[in-house]
Amino acid sequence: MAYETILVENRDAVALITINRPKALNALNALVFQELERALSAIDADEEIAAVVLTGSEKAFAAGADIKEMADLDFSAAYNTDYVAHWQNVTRHSKPIIAAVAGYALGGGCELAMMCDIVIAAENARFGQPEINLGTIPGAGGSQRLIREIGKSKAMEMILTGRMMNAEDAERANLVSRVVPLENLIDEALRIGNEIAQKSQPIVAMAKEAVNVAYETSLAEGLRFERRAFYATFATDDRAEGMTAFTEKRSARFSHR
Repeated sequence: MAYETILVENRDAVALITINRPKALNALNALVFQELERALSAIDADEEIAAVVLTGSEKAFAAGADIKEMADLDFSAAYNTDYVAHWQNVTRHSKPIIAAVAGYALGGGCELAMMCDIVIAAENARFGQPEINLGTIPGAGGSQRLIREIGKSKAMEMILTGRMMNAEDAERANLVSRVVPLENLIDEALRIGNEIAQKSQPIVAMAKEAVNVAYETSLAEGLRFERRAFYATFATDDRAEGMTAFTEKRSARFSHR
């Protein structure tokens, strides 16, 4: 499948998607998200692929939304088309998405990273929501997800001042899972993806959904969902195989059923 703004390749059981707009510092426009949706939908249907790594260049994961595309929008055009609503489709895919972030992840780039399930950062990564400097505010989840990731005070400071957070601070604030040397970034993200690929794929999807419910709902509702999903695993061959393998002191051989 041919794309204009992204590159897609398979690395064992992991799909590597690279945002590929180098002249624009991987600025995010409508076409990028259309192509991401096509690629992620194809990956969902591919039983050989268990996880996704999403990355950009060494200089920029994505330096923000494409201002040239937005500059001429008025209220009616933005509102009537619900301009950035479809960006959220990234979160609706069942397979885990690992963001491998190097360089700038600003505005829409920071929001895209937060839409992913795991964020690994290179030492040169910089995160920020600088929309305030353009006379606007985050529109693709920045004001909502950032507070859940790093807390109100830090989120408010970043959004109201436009200041960037470096990789070390992002790890300390729990915005990223870990920080690795730039030269190891893709290999580490692929390693995590391939580790996930060794698990039961339907159980991974259920676990991902359960964690996302916790992120978006109350504790009581989250606990109810978790119990229902936990009980549902008992209908799978892989739950039986996993527990049998444990009692027999051997590695499980999952059939993904």
